Amino acid sequence: MSQPTLVFSHANGFPAGTYRLLFEQWRAAGWRVEAVEKFGHDPRWPVSSNWPKLREQLIHFIEGLQAGGPVGPVVLVGHSLGGFLSLLAASHRPELVRAIVLLDSPLITGWRAQGLRFAKANPLLMRRFSPGRVAERRRQHWPSLEACRAHYAAKAVFAAWDPRVLDDYVAAGTEPDLGDPQGGVRLAFDRTTESHIYDTLPHHLGEVLRLHPLRCPVGFIGGNHSRELRAVGVEATRRLTHGRIRILQGGHLFPMERPEVAAGEVLSLIAELTG
Repeated sequence: MSQPTLVFSHANGFPAGTYRLLFEQWRAAGWRVEAVEKFGHDPRWPVSSNWPKLREQLIHFIEGLQAGGPVGPVVLVGHSLGGFLSLLAASHRPELVRAIVLLDSPLITGWRAQGLRFAKANPLLMRRFSPGRVAERRRQHWPSLEACRAHYAAKAVFAAWDPRVLDDYVAAGTEPDLGDPQGGVRLAFDRTTESHIYDTLPHHLGEVLRLHPLRCPVGFIGGNHSRELRAVGVEATRRLTHGRIRILQGGHLFPMERPEVAAGEVLSLIAELTG
């Protein structure tokens, strides 16, 4: 009998290694945990509007796992960007997926989706509201890992993080800067790619799920202080999940703030979804 497999998809800008503590808890519970380290960085699957190639990148990754031996349908867990990609992949290839857990990836439908469609058609307007404008100005070089960690530790958004997760993010989110003779480090997640992912956020999820309904159960876990969740609302997500919604203490990045709590809640919700 094959080991149950959980495929995790990260939030924009945060490589999979950032979530090491969650992975360890899931593995300790008996799951095989696999993840694409960085979406949008492989030229075979470039970033474009509504993320069709990123969806294909995830599908290709799952197919690769199944080609290596008996796996069967997998459980998809995705944070923000990763949640939306999980929905797109499951809608496109339902036979691959057993269940989905969304981590602060609220479904964008109705007038909000139409507003997003309009904004994407008007780049200046999209630039005004998208986090992409912040991402493309993100600092991308430091003289050392220690300087990088100090830089992030001083920022308010990272102050709520578990220090171990911040260490993992610095390790996974940087790479040697080969152009620096002094041996500095640079962002591993290209800031232009991060910005482009934000600016091409899918506006068609509601339509996709209507035309190609999911064949697997879905659950949602959000942060009670998530600005993203407040902006989008929860009603469409409540319909999609049939009310399987849980709210934890924290913001949009709650998995980084309380990793053990988040990991345990995911396991509990998976058990509910898979029976």
